[in-house]
Amino acid sequence: MSLSSVSTIRRPFAVAAMALLGLVLAGCGVNNVPTLEEKAKASWSEVQNQYQRRADLIPNLVETVKGYAAQEREVLTAVVEARAKASQVKVDASTITDPAKFKEYQEAQNQLSGALGRLLVTVERYPDLKSNQNFLALQSQLEGTENRVTVARRDYIQAVQAFNTEIRTFPGVIWARLFWGAKAMETFAATAGAERPPAVKF
Repeated sequence: MSLSSVSTIRRPFAVAAMALLGLVLAGCGVNNVPTLEEKAKASWSEVQNQYQRRADLIPNLVETVKGYAAQEREVLTAVVEARAKASQVKVDASTITDPAKFKEYQEAQNQLSGALGRLLVTVERYPDLKSNQNFLALQSQLEGTENRVTVARRDYIQAVQAFNTEIRTFPGVIWARLFWGAKAMETFAATAGAERPPAVKF
């Protein structure tokens, strides 16, 4: 038998072996890692989207409150500064796998949440402001956004949990190391003292 005949006979077997290998890899979940990673990244984008929506509402809210309660300069300044700081934190795809960057981002957003909470509690002292239609509309939008932030964070936490579990358990750990070089993603943690309402001194 000639060498070319042997090569011709082996070629279909090689093709069949490659097809079988592809099916085995697909069946073993080799694509689970990138699929779950993309889902977690999409969930992270939604978290950022909702935080941006909140940041966009804040200037109008501050201006409305300032018209009625200009003397609350300290509270208003704290909100403006917290918003500026939260907006300056650089966020990209690497943020969710870098514990230091993620912590910086979360702390900036938590400071903004605290400042907003103090502002809204302070408003209780101003009945005219509380009945202002513009303020009520902004407050309603802000409350809706806070709810969306909560939902987006919950969805992100669940997506990260699925991804991190996949890359740490068999057989996902094999695909994560051999093919994808995947790193565990960071998730949100409750802020210390978040269970207590902000203190306001009259």
